Amino acid sequence: MKVQQISIFLENKTGRLAQMTSTLAQENINIRALSIADTTDFGILRLIVDRPTEAYEALKKAGFTVTETSVIALEVPDHPGGLASIMEIMARESINIEYLYALPEKTKDTALVIFRVEKIDNAIEVLKEQGIVVLSGDKVYGL
Repeated sequence: MKVQQISIFLENKTGRLAQMTSTLAQENINIRALSIADTTDFGILRLIVDRPTEAYEALKKAGFTVTETSVIALEVPDHPGGLASIMEIMARESINIEYLYALPEKTKDTALVIFRVEKIDNAIEVLKEQGIVVLSGDKVYGL
């Protein structure tokens, strides 16, 4: 039930993001979701792609500093308080959230949110026990 996320260290200079996206485009790799955190000098781009292993290899070969990280993708109720209910479960169960971001895909009743948490295996078990839908990597990559 883990999803592989690609994180890329990008210098904060003109054209670097274009180079990275062109590298993926040349390999016919589709970006499913992304998040970027930046400072004056650099940014960390986090990606969910349809083929994470191939993306990792292509970016490494192109000279990018890349890491793979396991994250979880959850179906979150798409109504006021839906995210709060997930957060309450995680707080009650002492699951520390390092960061999160949403995927653009959603169903009529749920949004899809990526979570990076400590103790990911424990988090998956607890969330599933609470009836939260934890999506598989294959499901997320195929969106």
